Amino acid sequence: MRNQVLIAGGGMMGCGIAVVSALAGNPTYLLESSDQARRKCPERVATLLNELVENSLITAEAKGKAIGNISCGAELEERCEKAFFVIEAITENLAAKQEMFTRLDAMLPEEVLLTSNTSGLRITDIAKFTKHPERTATTHFWFPAHLVPLVEVVMSESTSASTADWLMKTLKAWGKAPVLVRKDLPGQLANRILQAVIREASHIVEIGLASPEDVDTAVKMGMGIRFPVWGPLEHVDAVGVDLCNAVQNSVLPGISDSHEANASFSKMLENGDLGYKTGKGFYDWSVKDMDALAKLRNEFIIHALKKIKF
Repeated sequence: MRNQVLIAGGGMMGCGIAVVSALAGNPTYLLESSDQARRKCPERVATLLNELVENSLITAEAKGKAIGNISCGAELEERCEKAFFVIEAITENLAAKQEMFTRLDAMLPEEVLLTSNTSGLRITDIAKFTKHPERTATTHFWFPAHLVPLVEVVMSESTSASTADWLMKTLKAWGKAPVLVRKDLPGQLANRILQAVIREASHIVEIGLASPEDVDTAVKMGMGIRFPVWGPLEHVDAVGVDLCNAVQNSVLPGISDSHEANASFSKMLENGDLGYKTGKGFYDWSVKDMDALAKLRNEFIIHALKKIKF
């Protein structure tokens, strides 16, 4: 009987997706080949579920049922015999994903959909060596997956309309807010917008228009605080296409249109300043607290989730 969701990869993303699947009532299997990583899966799952309970997003009873729905192991072939839906969430490496897709494609009947959680690779490339590329797609859950509603469903050059339709309906039933991306381009949908913001934000710092702190404050306390309920194209219609047309013609000539990463990134790379992982990037992380910032991020998302209907 095919009644399980199989998630290949037991890292933070895989565990987050497993929580979403299990809360939707699906028996969910976390496939993880590394013994060390596999031992961490139950703790990771419990931590995510506890956060949801502590913030009244789910009940303790729902948590208990979800934990009962999730199992972890390294039994690929056996679990492929029980899966009705497979999501790959392994390392962001094309060769590794292609190998996993090829193995899964050979084990699964063609009616079982096979998707990738890739954040940047093309699903067309990932599924290149499969015999049934029409049943493949990207399902990119945004981090943290147990909180952020967005899932980008990206169609490959071969993805069937029925596959895309099933994924959109299923993810909505899981309580997510999926968007359909009809072309398999780098950056998918939301990351293309984010990279444009990062390009101009770093350009503003480079030309001395404002400090990193003031750039981030402007985004967080201005447009960012509206975005959960007021998208950029809703903004255009609200203030008027005529006004936005005039503003674009005035502002666009002066903003960055670079097709390469900002020069400040190269300088930081040369100095070994990689951001939080090395202690310094745009900010000095010896005096700025990443854990506190991530906690505040999650608290804000949780508050927004209680207000937003989607």
